[in-house]
Formats: sequence, structure tokens, C-alpha cells
Amino acid sequence: MEFYTKTPPIDGEIKRKMSDFLVREITLDGTMLEIKCFGAGDKKETEKEWPQNADEKKEHLILTMEKFNYDANNAVRIIARVLQVSNKRIGFAGMKDKRAITVQKISVWKPDYEKVKTFNSRYIDLRDAQWSNTRIELGDLKGNAFEITIRNISLEKMELEKTIKNCFDEMQNGIPNFFGSQRFGGIRQITHRVGKEFLKGNTENAVMLYLTGLSAQEEEEIKTARQNLARTGDFSSATHEFPVKYRFERSIIHHLCKYPKDFAGAFRKLPKNLVYMFVHAYQSHLFNRIIVERIKQGFGVAEIKGDVLEDGVPTVPLFGFNSEFSGGKSGEIEKKILKDEGIELSEFKVKEMPELSSKGSRKKMVLHPKNLKLAKTGPDEMYEGRLKAVISFELNKGNYATTVLCELLKKEIL
Repeated sequence: MEFYTKTPPIDGEIKRKMSDFLVREITLDGTMLEIKCFGAGDKKETEKEWPQNADEKKEHLILTMEKFNYDANNAVRIIARVLQVSNKRIGFAGMKDKRAITVQKISVWKPDYEKVKTFNSRYIDLRDAQWSNTRIELGDLKGNAFEITIRNISLEKMELEKTIKNCFDEMQNGIPNFFGSQRFGGIRQITHRVGKEFLKGNTENAVMLYLTGLSAQEEEEIKTARQNLARTGDFSSATHEFPVKYRFERSIIHHLCKYPKDFAGAFRKLPKNLVYMFVHAYQSHLFNRIIVERIKQGFGVAEIKGDVLEDGVPTVPLFGFNSEFSGGKSGEIEKKILKDEGIELSEFKVKEMPELSSKGSRKKMVLHPKNLKLAKTGPDEMYEGRLKAVISFELNKGNYATTVLCELLKKEIL
């Protein structure tokens, strides 16, 4: 991985405790949501008001959802099950991190209001009810605010504070707007590879890679299940071997038990917003590769001839079948990456699964974190003789906190 800032690493660890990673959604009107329930031991109950839907014409109930150690899809699944509605009725603006405490807005279409009022979960809180004519869709946010504790730091206090300050000073001029590694599937890092297989028309390969791609960091039970399925292709046995908590894989496998050749139908058993992520991840992989190539060629994130600008900032394609290359040297780099990957723009129109097709777009190449602050440093209660640092910053939607953290720690973060 390429690092843009020149400061030495502080070489710490993140997410050692759930409360070490706090994410507050910034709504479209600029409101930063508050974390109220989690972070200090057991869940703290909050005061709640439940306004009536006065004219009964507003079909969407807007709620604040605060969650602990759940990704958005899992939290929505739990809420939908309790409310006895389809997941499709629930909308949210962003995925958020799993191993974290996060707060965001969600919408529920025509819910049983009494069930919402009595919803109770140890790890999810719903509050701030209000009725609306509008569903919350992916992207309906301004950004996110992060408060992150970095632990197990061996530097002396003065050196630590100086290093963080210098790194933050460098970041004020902008850093590469890389997609974070979570975009590519966490510890397995296969999401973009699955997406490429779909683009190449290799639907069976894509589905089998999703089911059987391995990571040394996974638990032995799931590693063995993946290995056995890769070796035997026996979906019936896989239904017994894949642990219950791997419900996405299991839903695909159950479909393939009934329809062994219907790999497209099996993949459609996943939530729609998850299905789309695979091609999006491959677009993100190409985006990152283009930035890395620009850095290797000595251009960095500065504007070069042929760049397409947005608000005066160079952009990089998120390739699709309607994409156009930049001009000059910028376009040469884009074409080189596609050639190296063996991919054509026309392949972003996916015949077997049209819903995966993408017209393409562009994204700013430079990230400017806002309100970068070192809140405090001090002894780390989890690691004797080591320090911790608490930092905070804000990012616009679609940008990754790990991009900032990687520059500070000078290591890849999964």
C-alpha cells in the first residue's frame, strides 16, 4: 500500500474495544447525530417520544438507530424480524463500520407503530421518531464524524503528539482518496475479485469464489467448510458444514441445493444492496490502482494534463460502460490500468445479471479531512507502559476513515 504523508508511523492498534471507534452520521441538513446509549458499559436507556402520524398520509417513519457491533445490514435484518416486515421496507443512508458504536438515520415504510415503540435490543436503540413522505436511500447523508482511540503506542508522549500534529498538518493539503480495505471484503479481501468475475461473464466462478475464497484469519470451522465445498462441489454437505452465522453463504447454498446450475438466482438471494457492492468494489479497486500508478509515476495527487476536474479537484473514473477516458497523461494511465486488468468498458454491462451493470461515474482523487484534532494522549489502561491517543475528524460521504488512519499508522488496516 502507498502512503502519501512523510511522517514516521505511530504504529498503534485500533478497535481494541468497541468504544474505541465512534461514528456519528452527519445528515443532509448538516446535523451531527449524537451517541447516547453505548460506550460506558451497559446500554443506557434514553427518553423517547412517539408522535402520532397526524394526517396519516406520511408513509415513512424516520428513526435514529444507534448500534453496537453490528453492520447496517445485520441491524436492519434484526429490526425487520422484530417488526415482522421485509428488509426492503427499511432504508438507510450509509453502511457504517461493524466493530464500532455508530449512530445513523433509518426509515421504515408503513410500520406497525406499536411494535416499533416496544422494540428492544441489547445492541440496537431506536429513537427520535418522526413521520415523513420520503424514504432514506443510500447516499442520503452529508458525511460522518469519527472519534477513534489508537492504542498500544510505544512512542514517548512528546514524540507521539508531534508526529500526529505533523501528519495532520500534511493532510491539510490533501491525501489520496483511496477506498478503504473494508470495501474489498474485510479479512478475505475478495469482494472486488468476485465483481470482476461477474463482469467477465463467469457467474459460476464468481459465486464459488464468494463461497470458497479463504482467509488465514478466519475461524477453522468456516475455513474447513469452504475448503470442502471447493474440493467436492457438494452443496448438500455444505448446508451442514457452514456455520449458522454465515447466513448469506447458507442462503446461496440452499438455493443451489434445489437448482444446482442457477448461480445467478442463488446470488440474488443476497440483499440487493450487498449484491451491488461486488461490482462497486471492482470499480473501487481500479480507482485505487490508478492513484497508485500516478504516485509511482511521480505525479501524486496534483493536477496533470488531461484531468477532469470537479470543484477544481482532479477526479478518477469509477469505470462503467458509458465512461470516457480523461485526456493527456491522465487518460494514458487510466487505459494502462484497464489493459493490465484485462477488462473492457463494455464488460460493465452484465448480460446475465443486468442489475450489476454500471454506467460509471467519477470521484475526487484528493481527500481533505475536516476538523482533524488530537483530543488527548495518555497512558493506555489496556497495555501497561504504552500510550493511547484519541483523534477526531469529519469526512464527506463515500470517504473512508481507514484512509486517514493508514497515513497515521503507516500500515494497511483491514
